[in-house]
This record gives sequence, structure tokens and C-alpha cells, in this order.
Amino acid sequence: MATYERRTTIDAPLADVWAFHSRVEGLEAATPDWMNLRVEAILGPDGERDPEILETGTELALSIRPFGVGPRQHWTSLITDRERGDGSASFRDEMIRGPFDRWEHTHSFFADGERTVLRDRVAYELPGSNVAGVGRLTDVATPFSTVGFEAMFRKRHRLTKARLE
Repeated sequence: MATYERRTTIDAPLADVWAFHSRVEGLEAATPDWMNLRVEAILGPDGERDPEILETGTELALSIRPFGVGPRQHWTSLITDRERGDGSASFRDEMIRGPFDRWEHTHSFFADGERTVLRDRVAYELPGSNVAGVGRLTDVATPFSTVGFEAMFRKRHRLTKARLE
């Protein structure tokens, strides 16, 4: 799988950054406007609709329409792991339906005094990457997808900093 990673230091304590990322409001606030994100539904692990905290087992049905071009792309993610330790925290969401063959996004947070290091790491497979003979095409396309990720995650990290600092 190809990977993309971005790190940012936020002038806010780990508890604040973790709380921000634990709620759907954090996702909405940190998503660039040009993605045209729409949260269609959230289902908690116990079947509760719109839970306050995005716990392990929470399913998010989303749609995006980047730059308002083309049809909306529907995306369903599942929170597959969520941990909070002494001085660090993380959660992982995996796409279970959507435009990629595979998408695993790990959000990691590390205390650095009164600041927090935020690391986003995405492991992904582009559409068609599992089709025989298409592998070379995805090898060529991966650098272009990384450029798209860079713009999106740079903006996400800036929005997060602006909200929390």
C-alpha cells in the first residue's frame, strides 16, 4: 500500500487536541470548505445515532464533492481502533465503502510539554490497484494522489491549529 504522512505541532495541550478530534464537529471544522463535506449519518457501536464521542466501532457515512465538481462521492468509515495513554493518543478509521480500494487513516497525538504533535498517516490503495496489469498504472498515479493529499492535509492541519491555538 502507498502511504502519506503529515506532522504538525499545535500550541495546545494533548487533552484539548484529543477532545477536538474525538467529535464529529472536529472532523467538520478541520475539513477544507472546498471538499464540500456532508456528514450523512453517524452510528455508534451500540447503535446510537449521532454519538457525542467517536468511539471504536462508530460508523460514519460521509459524502464529498471536491471543488463542487462532479457527482458527490460517498464514503463510509469505521473507527477500528481508539487508544489514550499517558502522553499519547490515537485512533484509526478505515474506509469500508468509498472511492479507494483501501484506506486506513491513523491519527496520532503526542504530548510535547503544553504542545501536541499531530501525525496523520494514510495507507491507501488507489481504485483498480488490485486488478491484474493495473499495478504499474497505480505506481504512476500515486505521486499525483500524494499531491492531492498534501493540499488537503496541509489545510486540515492549518484549520486545526487555527481552531485550537
